[in-house]
Amino acid sequence: MAERRAFVGGNWKMNTNSGSARELAAAVAAACADAAAEVAVFPPFPYLLTVREALGSSAVKLGAQDMWIEGDGAYTGEVSAAMLADCGVSVVLCGHSERRHVIGESDELVGKKVRASLAAGFDVILASGETLDQREVGETDAVNARQLRAGLEGVSAAEMARVTIAYEPVWAIGTGKTASPADAQDAHAKIRSVLADLYSSDVAGATRIQYGGSMKPGSAGELLAPPDIDGGLVGGAALKAEDFAAIVAAGG
Repeated sequence: MAERRAFVGGNWKMNTNSGSARELAAAVAAACADAAAEVAVFPPFPYLLTVREALGSSAVKLGAQDMWIEGDGAYTGEVSAAMLADCGVSVVLCGHSERRHVIGESDELVGKKVRASLAAGFDVILASGETLDQREVGETDAVNARQLRAGLEGVSAAEMARVTIAYEPVWAIGTGKTASPADAQDAHAKIRSVLADLYSSDVAGATRIQYGGSMKPGSAGELLAPPDIDGGLVGGAALKAEDFAAIVAAGG
């Protein structure tokens, strides 16, 4: 098995204000200064510059929660790659379940965002995962495969070195429910087999797959222990520096 460095991302979603974003970023930078895992935070767009300043010279990466596919133009409310780069962003989150199921983004659009982000020089976290209804009828693997194939269409094997997959069961996001370590490992192993089919066993073995879905400090150790789980995409617990740092430490 390829040696994969754990990667933990903190998705702040539509939370914080200017002051709390600054405080949280500074606290995360301090708490994760010696982390073995790679770490990134994804603040709301209005606070990207504030968070960049607060992170300073720390190794914590600045991420964007989304990005539009065109470089500029009449796209009211959207944010371009050049704007994100100007703010110091280095990694973009594409296809989060809330973008898919609340905003209504299609698999095709998510794929365009992945390609646009990579073309702009960013690293990418591509999220996939099933709803509760899909899980209950046994469609977990099919949903992940469909979303991955669409999301990675046109992405080369070389570009996969800049792609992380985040498996986030929709039914476990913000609900307090968490997949068991065995269930999460099974989904991650199936995702890795899809990557092997799309690319090669080497690419599949080198690609990091995060778990996302109500990961907390108390559950992080068990969830990050299985061999195919390479970190976490953390929501609610990322809003408390102490909790987030504990998850980062569990990933190391």
